Amino acid sequence: MSKEFEKTIVYSALEVANICGVANQTAINWIRNGYLKAYSTPGGQYRVYADDLVGFMTERNMRVPENLASLCNHNSNTSILVVEDEMGLNTVLHQYLSKEFAGTQVYQAFDGFEAGALMSSKKPTVVVLDLNLPGVDGFELCKKINSSDDFGNPAIIVITALQDSGIEDKIQEMNAVAFFRKPVVLDELSQAIKSAFAKASK
Repeated sequence: MSKEFEKTIVYSALEVANICGVANQTAINWIRNGYLKAYSTPGGQYRVYADDLVGFMTERNMRVPENLASLCNHNSNTSILVVEDEMGLNTVLHQYLSKEFAGTQVYQAFDGFEAGALMSSKKPTVVVLDLNLPGVDGFELCKKINSSDDFGNPAIIVITALQDSGIEDKIQEMNAVAFFRKPVVLDELSQAIKSAFAKASK
């Protein structure tokens, strides 16, 4: 689905309210206060584009309905790379994300060398990255991503079982947009990816 087509899909303030589970006046207030981007019809009614609504909801950690998310996820310009050496977890993440982001390509890498090759050839929008990898580890991969444009500047989402002191400070230095300890809560990971996609589309 092209970006141009996505932008033709619009919602009224009442429809926005129903999607978000709030009163109609609340949705109107969001628009009037500039929190939610909208335009006015000749009759003075508010209309909100689908991609603007998804961006608004993901930035506020609101659950985006699957049918709404799918409108903005069928975009050939977005992709996810899962980098995880544990085959079972990698497979679970691949299956979950392929279903959650139907129409978005989800790639798999099981070590740092494979991840580097895929990042160079596919230039994924988001990299879900385990830090403790054989060969080139996650820290080294992040250095490569941050020091070169060859990988397309993907958003980095870190998942790790490491409990080292200062690990969160190290991850912040890596410019990761999100950080999750294992076991990963899949819904929280999905929301972080949606937020990254929304930012990438701006």
